[in-house]
Amino acid sequence: MTHGPRSDSDLFDYTSGRWIVNDKLRRAERRHAFNVDGLRRLAAESVKRSPDDIESLRKLAEGGFNRVFLITMRDGFRMVARIPYPATAPKYFAVASEVATLAFLRSAGLPTPEVYRYSPTPDNAAGTEYILMQFIEGISLADVLMSDLREGNIIPIMRQLVELESKMMSMAFPAGGSLYFTEDLANIAGGTSGTTRPGIALKSDKRFCVGPETSLHLWFGRRSQLDVDRGPYENAEEALVRGAEKERAYLQRFGRPLLPFQRARREAYQYQEQQPSEHIENLNRYLRIAPSLVTRDPALDHFCIRHPDLQPSNILVSWSPDSNSYAIASLIDWQHTSILPLSLHAGIPDQLQNYDDAGWDSMTPPSLPDNVNNMDEPQREREVELYRRRLLHYHYVESTRKYNMLHYAALTEPMGTLRRRLFRHARAPWEGETLDLKVALIQATEKWETLTGGGLPCPIGLDPDDVRETMKLNAELRELDEYLEVVRDKIGVGPDGWMPAEHYEEAMARSKQLKELGLAAFDDDEERALVAAHWPFDDMDEEAYM
Repeated sequence: MTHGPRSDSDLFDYTSGRWIVNDKLRRAERRHAFNVDGLRRLAAESVKRSPDDIESLRKLAEGGFNRVFLITMRDGFRMVARIPYPATAPKYFAVASEVATLAFLRSAGLPTPEVYRYSPTPDNAAGTEYILMQFIEGISLADVLMSDLREGNIIPIMRQLVELESKMMSMAFPAGGSLYFTEDLANIAGGTSGTTRPGIALKSDKRFCVGPETSLHLWFGRRSQLDVDRGPYENAEEALVRGAEKERAYLQRFGRPLLPFQRARREAYQYQEQQPSEHIENLNRYLRIAPSLVTRDPALDHFCIRHPDLQPSNILVSWSPDSNSYAIASLIDWQHTSILPLSLHAGIPDQLQNYDDAGWDSMTPPSLPDNVNNMDEPQREREVELYRRRLLHYHYVESTRKYNMLHYAALTEPMGTLRRRLFRHARAPWEGETLDLKVALIQATEKWETLTGGGLPCPIGLDPDDVRETMKLNAELRELDEYLEVVRDKIGVGPDGWMPAEHYEEAMARSKQLKELGLAAFDDDEERALVAAHWPFDDMDEEAYM
């Protein structure tokens, strides 16, 4: 009998990448031992097979919140086992909601994997929460984009993607939050922190209901201990305020003075700890204006569902000889899916947008420079990457304009971006800074009539000197952020400090060299010591920020 790899390193440890900061902690968060034989038995039973029919169980992929295993039977049948990391939150809600979301969307004709069996608790033979599901034949759009950037391939994929989004956004839900099987939400009694209101059933199918929202921002760290309302939301105003109320409750219970989590920004704050009371004050300001943020167009505030992380690696495609183009085979990874008003869901997915490219007109079809083949390799790579970003942004927007007019209306609403920024910053975990929310509040007061349609005076006011100092600090921090991005690029890590495992030693050597060069530039010993103590690529204690 062939069991495949069985060592802890193969199955239990995170091996796909490393982190420039707190690498041991990040990997420890993702280490998860479980009963391998028990999982094999559950997998076989889920498709009416015997464990002896399993030829191999091997690690297929490791994401931000889950480890994925490929299970192959002797007759060639393949299936997937998905297991959340120990640090994934909220565990029960996240697993139960994702399974219901997959089933609901699949029943509506959307391409999602079929779920064979699941458990949102570790009380089973595998000793862990799990989802057993269909293996989808196909390659990720991310791989296609690396090898083939022809518009003839991109246009049909963007059109299909937008048409799928249009179908999702046209589905009406009776409330906001996340989707569950009614039975799973009824079984949650006890064992999970946080108020659980009764789910609101779907009229079209009573098997499903809307319950607490699973967005990570609502559950991060000690927030999971809070007895607060996370849904279902009965109207758009509730959706706008519950996240801010959660963060205010967190700060009132756990808040303490903190240096900004982003250490590259600390110099701008003179290395002084920031007070949670300042963020509470801005949350209170937000909560006073939140009722006025409900859009005047009811069509933009109906509750709808949307993929939570629509990046190319979560879009599986297959080649269609009939159309001589790629077709979307499946949309995967639906964990933390929210049901929210369209006005709050709207936007171009992060990895499909190109807003930072200030010199480009997003209404103009992109093209490569005529002399791109004569450029040196680094310059050519930069131009190709710029073209890729422009191509995806342009065709996503163009397809949305043609095939998802409701989303396009929300996307182009003059104050839509500001409304969504206010919403996101108010519910985001506090990391020792209130600046992003405060800047959005300042802009809301300046554009109040356009934002709300007028009729009522703005219920908050800010001191002009305070506004001036805040915007000055904001400009300074934007420059620091841009500089940090340049440094990260030189080291070879992304915004979260992650890199492929094979690049780790080289990246650490670059980081050490950059630190030595950076510190050598300071003549003042005290200033050098401050910079060294807050170096953004050294390990740090994160406990106070949880």
